[in-house]
Amino acid sequence: MADAKTTAGSAPAEAPDQDASPALDVQGAEFPSLDPNPDEGEKEKKMDLLFDLTLPVSIELGRTQMLIRDILDLKRGSVVEFEKLASEPVDILINGKKMAEGEVVVIEKHFGIRITNLVDTADRVKNLGK
Repeated sequence: MADAKTTAGSAPAEAPDQDASPALDVQGAEFPSLDPNPDEGEKEKKMDLLFDLTLPVSIELGRTQMLIRDILDLKRGSVVEFEKLASEPVDILINGKKMAEGEVVVIEKHFGIRITNLVDTADRVKNLGK
């Protein structure tokens, strides 16, 4: 009498031909064509999603390096000298990336920045993702 068990590595005995399953009707998937140049209305809808995002904005007057002993010696009235000259523009950083340059202005006891130069649009968009 034949053993019905199969051993590892050997193929199981074929089952006798029973009722064959019915043929399936298979169709290819259809996708709408993608327009490489979406209309302006569609672009505006996508941009509307971004308008409510909040990003940190900071102004960099300049940079310097100091020894810890000099930092600990700082007191009221101390002056920290930066590498930039007073006439040079300040950097406007959005989300830590330089997006523009400007000059410091005073408006009714408040400081402000007048934008004098924007980083190229393509560079700004590219830097947002980094």
